[in-house]
Amino acid sequence: MIKRNTRHRAFDPDPDAPGRCCDAPGCTQSAGYRAPRSRTSLNEYFWFCLEHVREYNARWDYYKGMSAAQIEAQLKADVSWDRPSWKLGSVGRQPFNEEDVLDPLDVLGASRAERARRRRESAAPRVPDPLREPLDTMGLRWPVSLDEVKARYKALAKKHHPDANNGDRSAEERLKTINVAYSTLRTHLASNVDSGLEKTA
Repeated sequence: MIKRNTRHRAFDPDPDAPGRCCDAPGCTQSAGYRAPRSRTSLNEYFWFCLEHVREYNARWDYYKGMSAAQIEAQLKADVSWDRPSWKLGSVGRQPFNEEDVLDPLDVLGASRAERARRRRESAAPRVPDPLREPLDTMGLRWPVSLDEVKARYKALAKKHHPDANNGDRSAEERLKTINVAYSTLRTHLASNVDSGLEKTA
């Protein structure tokens, strides 16, 4: 059994042709082929016979009358099918907001928490390197005022004084370390008080 080819051939008349005469002046042939009227009216057509549609297509110039800049802009638009595109990481003209993403399994939660931690750390004042160990010794956090250091020192001195620990040598050594830390912090903060930089409590 021979199978019939029912595909529409390239040069067959358009099955949607309106059944009228060719639009070329003076032509009485049947109009079976469409051609766009202009680049701004691509869905509006002339209807021609095969001979005249070939002539029309040979003369067709989509870019006729456009400047070089207009042609360049049109070519760029054609790359994205004449649809606007935006910078990666943004939606339309608005910046991308991760909070707008539906995340029922909290997949993004860990990264949010990490970014929040980094923001907090970057916002916190940087501890001067010489004060890191003295602050740890006295259990204080930066920034700190001279009054806070003095109050903390009094509490630690009372706790670790040898008389309060039955002459315990380890308490005495601990108190020496606290004295050194206190002296370092007091010297640093006292110089800042003179220059007006001390944190106000």
